[in-house]
Amino acid sequence: MRTLDLTPLFRSSVGFDRINQMFESALRIDEAAPSYPPYNIERRGENQYRITMAVAGFEEQDLSVSTQENMLVIRGSGRKGEEDDAPVMLHRGIAKRSFDRRFQLADHIRVAAAHLDHGLLHVDLLREVPEALKPREIKINALQGQERPTIEQKIEA
Repeated sequence: MRTLDLTPLFRSSVGFDRINQMFESALRIDEAAPSYPPYNIERRGENQYRITMAVAGFEEQDLSVSTQENMLVIRGSGRKGEEDDAPVMLHRGIAKRSFDRRFQLADHIRVAAAHLDHGLLHVDLLREVPEALKPREIKINALQGQERPTIEQKIEA
């Protein structure tokens, strides 16, 4: 019998909370998934999320954040050539390689903001469900001051 590993499909999804909870244990064990750069996905409120990505060594001009349909794409481009005044590295422990990280977004999730702070890229997401799709309460009115309909039966003797 074959087993299917669906973790790559749900590893980078935001807004699919029920699915993420179902596969939470499988996500922790996934060794083959790309790990650079490391990131966190946090829920900051009922309709607010934040992706925090560790991008030490990158500057704002080296990073791009874009959306296409329901896909969030974060790209980082490392410098191709060394600059003339760049120091000679004896040991490079901070990786500065290019990356392309994609996150599948649920319906009605939009990117609210992105900012770089001390080597961390924060991307704030907001779920905006249209009014037509939100649940609404229907008021139940009782008949007042009117006779309630009754069924009458004539009994013939």
